[in-house]
Amino acid sequence: MENEDRKKPKKIGLIATGGTIAGTGRIGETAEYRAGTLPVESIISSIPQIADLAEIKQVNVCTKDSNDISAADIFAIKQAAEKLAEDQEVDGIVITHGTDTMEETAFLLNLVLDVDKPIVITGAMRPASATSADGPMNLYQSVALACDSRCAGMGVLAVISDTIYSGRDLTKINSIKTDAFEVGDPGPVGYMQDDRAFLIHRPYRRHTIHSRFSKGLEGISKKVEIFYVHEDADPKLLEYMLKNYDGVVIAGTGAGNYSSKIQNVIESYEGPAKIVRSSRLIEGAAFDSKIFDPDQKTIPAHRLSPHKARILLMLGLSQNLKMEELRQLFLEY
Repeated sequence: MENEDRKKPKKIGLIATGGTIAGTGRIGETAEYRAGTLPVESIISSIPQIADLAEIKQVNVCTKDSNDISAADIFAIKQAAEKLAEDQEVDGIVITHGTDTMEETAFLLNLVLDVDKPIVITGAMRPASATSADGPMNLYQSVALACDSRCAGMGVLAVISDTIYSGRDLTKINSIKTDAFEVGDPGPVGYMQDDRAFLIHRPYRRHTIHSRFSKGLEGISKKVEIFYVHEDADPKLLEYMLKNYDGVVIAGTGAGNYSSKIQNVIESYEGPAKIVRSSRLIEGAAFDSKIFDPDQKTIPAHRLSPHKARILLMLGLSQNLKMEELRQLFLEY
């Protein structure tokens, strides 16, 4: 379904954080560059037609490679976005971000933002100095989508390579191509054709104003790490994590599986740390298992990836939720 409301230019808040979209390197090349070295103004100036869509109100939160983005940075983005949303003249918000950890930032913001206006995150796979840089088009289409009133209440959306993704399901699957993201079984929310959005469905899980984490949470107070399962994975590393962190996410094989040595550590553990079972696979899910977790010592992550399960567990633990409440989180979010 295409939006027909194109009466006048709107006002869009633009939150800049750095990333490849603001990166520079040797002119024309795509591989060797430094992220976050250009001001976003220079990218906007390369897209004169953006003025036909919206007036841009820019806020710079940081200029970082996305691998250096911290939880504190993301809560700074939250504060900036909520302040922009308070302005009655602001119709929507766009966030520029590096692609390496974009899916984690999008997921966390989707859980903590107290914003009901359209909000879109975007980035680039090629630096601004590359031949056929993809950042300008991604940014242009993100501004167009943020102008679209149909996206209000849909939570965080992402626009990459003409495709609209849900911030919950966004997953980077390629380190080279400009079309580097997927969402698996749920499919994309829609597609862009130049500045026109064609929407397919609305995200279903709890998010933004409907999330229990969008109000009263100013940061993350708990530490959670990921234990990656492989052949001959060392159970002593899991023991160390359980001793030193508030929670551990198991990135298991298959549907969240692991060796008998790992299972023995989990079944014998009686400490306070909470354990989530997830799958290291791109597709599928981790459910309760009478074989690998007969005593229900763990919480199934269902479709969430290990790194997204880590975020949800940290938020739940930061609100001091109990085991059954944590289990319910992974069903609702």
